[in-house]
Amino acid sequence: MGGLREVAASFVVPGPSGVAVRSGLKGLSGQDEAVLRQVGGLLGSLASRDLRVRCAAGLGHDSELWARRKRALSGESSSRWAGSITRATHDQWALARRGQLAHMQSLRAGVETITYRLAQPVGAKGSKGASGGYRSEREWFAKSRRLHVLEDRLVRVRADWEAGRVRVVRGGKKLLNSRHHLEAAGLTEAQWRLRWQAERWFLQADGESGKPYGNETIRVTPGGEVSIRLPAALAGLANAPHGRYVLACRVRFHHRGEQWADRVTAGRAVAYRIHYDPDRNRWYATASWQNPPVQTVPLETARAGGLVGVDMNVDHLAAWRLDQHGNPVGEPRRFDYQMDGTAQHRDAQLRHALIRLLHWAARHGLALAIEDLDFAAEKTRERHGTRKRFRKLISGLPTARLRARLVSMAAELGVAVVAVDPAYTSRWGAQHWQKPLTGKTRKPTRHDAAAVAIGRRALGCAIRRRTAPPPHDRSDRAGHRTVQAASGTPGREGPRPRVPGPRTRSVPPGRGAKAGDQSAHNRSGHTAEHEPWHQDSLPLSF
Repeated sequence: MGGLREVAASFVVPGPSGVAVRSGLKGLSGQDEAVLRQVGGLLGSLASRDLRVRCAAGLGHDSELWARRKRALSGESSSRWAGSITRATHDQWALARRGQLAHMQSLRAGVETITYRLAQPVGAKGSKGASGGYRSEREWFAKSRRLHVLEDRLVRVRADWEAGRVRVVRGGKKLLNSRHHLEAAGLTEAQWRLRWQAERWFLQADGESGKPYGNETIRVTPGGEVSIRLPAALAGLANAPHGRYVLACRVRFHHRGEQWADRVTAGRAVAYRIHYDPDRNRWYATASWQNPPVQTVPLETARAGGLVGVDMNVDHLAAWRLDQHGNPVGEPRRFDYQMDGTAQHRDAQLRHALIRLLHWAARHGLALAIEDLDFAAEKTRERHGTRKRFRKLISGLPTARLRARLVSMAAELGVAVVAVDPAYTSRWGAQHWQKPLTGKTRKPTRHDAAAVAIGRRALGCAIRRRTAPPPHDRSDRAGHRTVQAASGTPGREGPRPRVPGPRTRSVPPGRGAKAGDQSAHNRSGHTAEHEPWHQDSLPLSF
């Protein structure tokens, strides 16, 4: 295709593998909060100790060491609390390990890019597939210094990776460093201390199928009663039999409450996490469970009847409905959101835009087609240099959050999501669809045209449009040209197939000349002249 990369096949995105719902613990007494703080603090200290042991083991960790870690924690808590702590520790270590690998790959890509550009002459222009040299000797010198910095970092990270060393901070490195910059963070020492303690508390328990209400450690009844199995060191605080503490409040899950009630009534596994929000001074309970694997809708079924192409942008979602043949239907739609403010505000804006999009698609009974975007390797300054606006643009796209939100919300409404390769959708959409779809009352944007391109790719149609046949006032009567031929297509200038009926004004039916043969145009004696002829001399007399 003339240097274009191969486009990956479209696929239906599988549904979410789990569910998490949250509700506030309203009506807690002072005694309840004190007990929760003590239990969270004790289990948090045990989790910190276990994480230290796991990090020290590194790559030499095995099942025997895992069993020893669990036995060491069971004496001060219980076997179930110990199991939850060790599993959470393992997940945290694995997450740090994946982040370490991603950081190493990013450093390696930066070193390779700088090394390549330093080898190019200063001021050399780059091409589409490769970067050029640096613009000035000053920039070349600065990048040569940066290359040594990145190489040193890469050596240290690679050594940690090979040795199995990870660096993890329970509570978060960002919150830890803000202790030294309280004024910049807008916190007092007491406020920081409360946040630090709340982040390091541990109050979560894995579910168990077959146990009463799906969890033996943190139990929530269908009526909303919350009880906690206290660790052995705090058994004296129990206010219920079997070393349990019952909270004075009642919890109610408004979102997916029926699903949660069905699970706890049947004794199916439900995991719980109790956490404290210092900003709101509120306690929350989060219930989560796994969904059984569900077979996704076949791609042909999702394409039946058309679908909705969606183009994601920094501040809005552009959508256009397409029929099963890939033709745009109706008017384009725009669903705005603002990615500024707090994380909660950004998340709410994104959810509001997605729910409007999904409701619109559900009313028409159509699937959604969206690009499978991933800019993880495209945000570095080494790749894009001084293109700060472009780096800011791709960094502001909420690709990961939108993908996770869209898949989970679409599964609830029964809307299938088709992921397509994002290659050339914006460019070809603007080139082949923006102008033809423009009318007196409709002015589609480049993003609207990209939505059409995305939808056509999901339907298996070519993005580039069919070219219009020649006008009736030109040589060939409309009908001989059907599709657009690329410049390198063999035979694009060859003879066209014979079409019954008059082809030109001067050739009778059934006697059409070969249009691709340029020598047949007005040349005496050519085979296109089907009868021999000669020009008579002018009569000189009558």
